[in-house]
Amino acid sequence: MPGLSEAETAEAFLAACRAELAALKPGNVHVHAGGHGMEARHFEAAAAAAAPWIATPGLQPGERILRAVEASLEAAGCNTNLGILLLSAPLAAATQADIAGNLRDRLHHVLRALDAADAANVFEAIRRANPGGLGSTPDQDVAAPPTVGLLEAMALAAQRDRIARAYVTDFEEIFAFGLPALESISRKTDDQAFAVTSLHMAYLAQGLDSHIVRKLGHNAAETVRLEARGHRNLWDPVATQETFAGLLAFDRDLKQRGLNPGTTADFVVATLFAAAIYRRLELSSHP
Repeated sequence: MPGLSEAETAEAFLAACRAELAALKPGNVHVHAGGHGMEARHFEAAAAAAAPWIATPGLQPGERILRAVEASLEAAGCNTNLGILLLSAPLAAATQADIAGNLRDRLHHVLRALDAADAANVFEAIRRANPGGLGSTPDQDVAAPPTVGLLEAMALAAQRDRIARAYVTDFEEIFAFGLPALESISRKTDDQAFAVTSLHMAYLAQGLDSHIVRKLGHNAAETVRLEARGHRNLWDPVATQETFAGLLAFDRDLKQRGLNPGTTADFVVATLFAAAIYRRLELSSHP
């Protein structure tokens, strides 16, 4: 399977970021409403600044992540996209890699090749971004230099963090849940924004959002998950103009309670990025 060029990879990444921002995603920042002290313009600036680094051929994922975080912070003045970059950099590297196989086969190879330099760069990126509620851990805390490779460090956090779990499962949640869900939803609407809204809600209803868990605890994240399920009539099988007001009310309610499902947004962007890669490679189906 031929890989994408640098320009194609950057364009696919930007398209995913912009499609996510253009959709109403309850609890997150989007073009219809800001939140948590941020506006859509912060995310737009960060995406544009990060894209060249995410798409630079030959860089290991860890360096892509660190350089993209640095560029994003300079452009936006705040952390908007650490999780997006953690998920997107390995996908970009896999897309460009000279490796046989489909995208997930390539991703498996890229993830297994992560080393101590990747861990050091990612730990530095996390320190720079300083995501809320990070806390401390007894082993491989990001406040200190890592002593293991990045995949091993992610394995230590996999039980409490969905992004870390993605690394050790070859992005199982994206390939087994997100991409099939997006494909199914997209067959039911020609409106990309409503498709992305429905994907966001499907992810929100499916698992605990790690950002909420870190900041407010397991119970708060479980409450949001159950509320997303309770609003299923607004987004399943797909969100529509008629259900928009109800979803916007849910969005306001989450923000008023300080609940930001940021990890869910990260998975939405990564799923859209992977889907864009597939489209550009003209694959007829997902693995």
